[in-house]
Parts: sequence; structure tokens; C-alpha cells
Amino acid sequence: MAASGDTGHERGQHPAQQRTAKDIKRWRHYLADERAEAAVYRDLAARSDGEERAILLEIASAESRHEKHWLDLLGNDVGQPQRGSARVRLLGWLARHLGGVFVLALAQRRESRSVYADDIDATSQMAADEQIHEEVVRSLAARGRNKLAGTFRAAVFGVNDGLVSNLALVLGIGASGASQSIVLLTGLSGLLAGALSMGAGEFISVRSQRELLEASHPSPQAAEAVTHLDIDANELALVYRARGMDPNEAEQHATAVLTGLETLDTDVAADGEDDLESHGTAWGAALSSFCLFAVGAFIPVIPSLFGMYGISAVMLAAGLVGLALLVTGAIIGLLSGTSPLTRALRQIAIGYGAAAATYALGLLFGA
Repeated sequence: MAASGDTGHERGQHPAQQRTAKDIKRWRHYLADERAEAAVYRDLAARSDGEERAILLEIASAESRHEKHWLDLLGNDVGQPQRGSARVRLLGWLARHLGGVFVLALAQRRESRSVYADDIDATSQMAADEQIHEEVVRSLAARGRNKLAGTFRAAVFGVNDGLVSNLALVLGIGASGASQSIVLLTGLSGLLAGALSMGAGEFISVRSQRELLEASHPSPQAAEAVTHLDIDANELALVYRARGMDPNEAEQHATAVLTGLETLDTDVAADGEDDLESHGTAWGAALSSFCLFAVGAFIPVIPSLFGMYGISAVMLAAGLVGLALLVTGAIIGLLSGTSPLTRALRQIAIGYGAAAATYALGLLFGA
């Protein structure tokens, strides 16, 4: 890839006599990706409405401007239309058939990996566009992440706990020399007990958190009392000082409320709703935690279900759980806009660490 530096021409311009076959190949690749990315945003817009739809179409329009840059640079060398990279094509398929926060998270990651900042043939405006696009897509994905956060947290915690705790349990019992039937019974008992415990724990945790947040919401009775306050002598400013405003700002805000320019609860209610939304519902968290724990805890039991025991059962269970940990870690990374590989390796390191410690204890006590 071309590097920034003094090449004798301005960034984004490339004299025809200096272009090489390698340059043309790279520009055609950029052109194909810009066309594919514009299609991704149009497909996402087709599955959206309102302001989100308008924003996605604006991003698609910007990608079309970038497409024109490469067309102008290629001139007669544009050649036959090419397909975008495999990643962009996959993103396009997901946009057409799935949409939602998962695809927005992938699009955000795609924008963050733009190479235009380091390519002399891309304009500085194009590089800046890509950086802003990342922030726009991040903002669009934020609300979806908030809606998903409570249930997703419970689901991730559930499947990870099911995988690690039951693998550790099965390996520990297996290493102690117990028979295949004992290992199987122990694994199934751990699955059921753990799933019920996780589901109940999540229900209580989320319900309690929502009750605490709801207790912080402005009182409807206080809003009704505002109209009866004495404009010259009242304690409304104290409400805003208690919410964190400085005295002068609180007085100004109280005056605006009393004169009808604002209502008492507008500045807290929205934040409160966002907080409640991000924690999800108690039943949703409980159900997702129960189901995902059961799924995760079932995987280490699979070898015993087929009559395996000893080191072969241990190796297969560890391998299956390792694969599941890699997948869940990668999904977490993608949805959070970070490296899926890093998150996958973190998951497997933590999971295997816990299982190895329990297996060692089983060997010790078994001996």
C-alpha cells in the first residue's frame, strides 16, 4: 500500500504517467469495496425507519462520493466491475437478511479499519469521512446495545458460567476416578441446579436494580405541585441542586420551569428510561440466563452421554468447551466493536484456567 510522504503530487491526485499496475489494482479494489459498502448502508436503511433510515442513506451517499474519486482516478483503467472483499460481501448479506445492532457493530468495526489515512491516493477528506462514519454508526448501534445490554449480559454470563463451571465439575469428578455413570449424573445435576440458580439470581438482581432506579424517578405528585408554588419563594431550585446543578444554574432552571418553559421531570426521566432499558426486564434476563446456562453446561456432558470416560472424555469435553468459549468471546468482541480474536482468547484462557485448577484438585484427591 502506498505510504504517506513527498511524492511530488497532492494527496488524492496521481499523475497518469506515474501510475503502476499495482496502483490500478489497489484502486479497483477500493472502488469495489466502496460500491459494496454503499449497498450495505442502503440495505440497512431499507430495514430501518425514521431518522435512522435517513442517516444510513446519508452515509451511503458519502460512500458514493468516495466511489466517484476512484472512478476519476482510474479513468480508462476502470475495467470490468469487481466484487468487494469477502468481509464486505458477508456484511452485505447480513445487512440484507439480518440487520440490527449486530450488523451495525460489524459496520462500525469495518469503518474503524479504513486504510485511507495511510494511503496517499485517498484524500484527507475521505479519511476524515471514514472516521466520522465510525462515530455515526457507533451512535446508531448504541441504542440497540442499550436494549440488548441487560438480557445480553445475562445470556453471556449464563453460557460462560455453564461452560466453565460444568466443565470444571465434570473434569474434577472424572479425574478423581469416578465411573462414567457418576460423571454423567454429576454433570446433569450441575446443569439443572446451576441453570435454576442462575435464572433465579438474574431475576432477583435485575428486579432489584430496576426498583432502585424507579425509586430515583421524579414523583408525579411533585410535578403537580409545581403549579401551586410561590414564584418568589419556593424550594424548586433545591431539587436541581440535589441533582447536581450548581446554585446559579439551579435557580435559572427553576425559573424556567415556573414560567412554563420546561417541566419538572424532563431532564431526569429520559436518563432514567435509558437506565431501565439498559438493564432489560427481570423475566427476560432470568429466561436467557437459565437457557444459556443449560446450553453451556450441556456441552461438557456430551462425551459421558455417549459412554466415554477417562482421558478421551476429558479431551473431548475440553475441546468442545474451548470451541464454545471461542465463539462466545468472538461474538462479545463483535458486538462491543472490539477485536473478536482478543475477546475469544480471553474467554478461553479464563475458562481453561478454572477447569485446569479443578481437574488438578480432582487428581489430587483421587490419588
